[in-house]
Amino acid sequence: MWWDSWSDVARVLAVGTAAYVSLVVVLRLSGKRTLAKLNAFDLIVTVALGSTLATILLSSDVSWAEGMAALVLLATLQALVAWLTVHVPGVRGVVTARPTLLWRDGRPISDALAAQRVALDEVRQAVRASGSGDLSEVAAVVLETDGTLSVVPRSAIGDWSALEGVAGVTRGSAADGDPSGRTG
Repeated sequence: MWWDSWSDVARVLAVGTAAYVSLVVVLRLSGKRTLAKLNAFDLIVTVALGSTLATILLSSDVSWAEGMAALVLLATLQALVAWLTVHVPGVRGVVTARPTLLWRDGRPISDALAAQRVALDEVRQAVRASGSGDLSEVAAVVLETDGTLSVVPRSAIGDWSALEGVAGVTRGSAADGDPSGRTG
């Protein structure tokens, strides 16, 4: 349990160094998307990469070549899914969650907060972090696909076009002046 042999330690050092360098190369080749803020799919890939690296380091049953094949496979699958989300309609909705409007025109949207399991205190924290101290001056707070909260002040909301595709924002709601986001 405490000690097996110097050869096991040497293996971890040699394979660990090679695996680390290889992982850095794989991540650089796979592009910025692999290291972006995480949505659910990106998180799964990141955890899988870490688990694979740990297995390469600690399991003598897994060769460095097998580990590298696994790392390259994960990075390739992540790149493929990212490409599909950009080029094939509907794939993005399967892989990532849709952003959700939590706050509109100075008022919380209670149903959305409850459905997304976000506390009002978390919204207040995001508003403070954005540099605002007046909730009535906040036009929108959006729970993004990566779990972050985006705060849009009234002074910057414009025609709401940046919120297109956000759950809770309907087309025409800004133009008709209805602060609830409902049309008709």
